Amino acid sequence: MNLNSRVCEILEIEKPIVLAGMGGASCPALAAAVSNAGGLGVLGAAGCGPEQLRRWIRETRELTDKPFGVDTLLPASVRRANYDEMEGPTPADLLPERKDFAAEFMAKEGLDPVKVDPEERVERDGPPLFTAEFFEAQMEVIIQERVPVYASGLGNPGPWMTELRANGTKVMAVVGAVRHAIQVKSSGLDIIVAQGHDGGGHNSPVGTMALIPQVVDAVGDTPVLGAGGITDGRGVAAALMLGAEGVWVGSAFLASEEANIFDFQKQAIVDSTEEGTSVSRTVTGKPARIIRSKWTEHWVREDVDPLPMPYQGMVSGPVMAAANRDGRGDINPGFAGQGIGMIKAVRPAKEIFDELVYGAEQALSRTTNLLR
Repeated sequence: MNLNSRVCEILEIEKPIVLAGMGGASCPALAAAVSNAGGLGVLGAAGCGPEQLRRWIRETRELTDKPFGVDTLLPASVRRANYDEMEGPTPADLLPERKDFAAEFMAKEGLDPVKVDPEERVERDGPPLFTAEFFEAQMEVIIQERVPVYASGLGNPGPWMTELRANGTKVMAVVGAVRHAIQVKSSGLDIIVAQGHDGGGHNSPVGTMALIPQVVDAVGDTPVLGAGGITDGRGVAAALMLGAEGVWVGSAFLASEEANIFDFQKQAIVDSTEEGTSVSRTVTGKPARIIRSKWTEHWVREDVDPLPMPYQGMVSGPVMAAANRDGRGDINPGFAGQGIGMIKAVRPAKEIFDELVYGAEQALSRTTNLLR
């Protein structure tokens, strides 16, 4: 059985397996490795300033002559202006108190703040993170660089469709609900990614197995990629049986040699079980599936509410930076989906990709045999 679908034709790839655009982790080396293996590598560029994004795109082009994509966020809900007219204390008002809360946690855990040498301080690349100007600057680079594929990790790419289409760029959007799928379909994009609650990072409140077929039914002839907890070939086959025409895979590739995360975070994935994650707002301010840690549990135990994005990042950022410096996987093990219990080792991305393909084809063959 040969794993193939319309997604392969649209994206000009051999197998309908797409690397999830995991912010920071899906770097040029990983994206190129997946594209070279026959899938579509996608850069996780949500936090990249415009010049870093341009460097990443050009570096990826040096590593592969195959199609690849870029994933950024376009969520209006992260813009600071949304909170200007709130009644009562705004996130900005609460920020000093939450920073003190984080500082107390760091002291308790023996984490010293990461010191920045004023002589070595480099001005931030582009506008402030997650502002309207930041999103505009990212999209300007994506359009200027004529990337083969653009994926919106959050939000509707509709306002940029004219420019993207003029470049021949294929467009995808990640959704977590049927109503969102209908909204993005109206913009005329090529593929919709239905990502369920099982997935790592920002995901849906709806389980993967329930979400995929409902999105497939709702969007008609628009191809769907299934996502959320798909970690081996059986998961790929299951997504296809639910009506998807390919998959968007993240956590399986986090445990790759090429992934741009710390070695202690890769080991945390290998050491975790299916019960090792929780959905928490303590890192980004939006619900995201994270490997359980002292940081996530501290907020639950103390019954303190995280701030919304992007303010929570200002609270968690210094803690995560100190944990990264000290190799503290008990504090910042990273994002991951519920399928990580199947991950037993860190391997090259091509090996992971080939196993996904082989496992899916074997699972689908067994299904065919059952129907004879």
